[in-house]
Amino acid sequence: MSTLALDAEALYAELQRGVRGLCKPETRLVGVTSGGAWLAERLQREIGLDGEHGVISSALHRDDFAQRGLASSGQTVLPFDVNGAQILVLDDVLYTGRTIRAVINELFDYGRPAAIRLAVLVDRSGRELPIQADYAAARVALPPGRVLALARDADDRFHFRVEAT
Repeated sequence: MSTLALDAEALYAELQRGVRGLCKPETRLVGVTSGGAWLAERLQREIGLDGEHGVISSALHRDDFAQRGLASSGQTVLPFDVNGAQILVLDDVLYTGRTIRAVINELFDYGRPAAIRLAVLVDRSGRELPIQADYAAARVALPPGRVLALARDADDRFHFRVEAT
């Protein structure tokens, strides 16, 4: 495991600026477990949106469910009505697009949103599905066989980890 030379806190500040531009008063933040959920929690608090943020798991709709099984990282909790909602999904890293596809399927299990938008901290190369972020704080390229993951410390400050797959 190594640390990537990206300043996660600076990228978070950039993400916060971008999310402010995407949000309307009725926007509901939904973070993908676990990194996206951390982002949604902190953004909800710092932007001051009404209501609560949601957390969404992609586990039940993943196309590799048979290999991965249920993740222990969290379950879907949506403390608002999804029907007709303006939803902004937050994730730490957009890579192949498969997690976001699964997240969209999970959202539709709870209702039919009016719109779903996507904001990510980092968009990296390697897309396998035609999914793109409405806002990305940074774009990076990593070699195959590497995973970029957001981590947070006890003070709620972010940093990145790069791990081999």
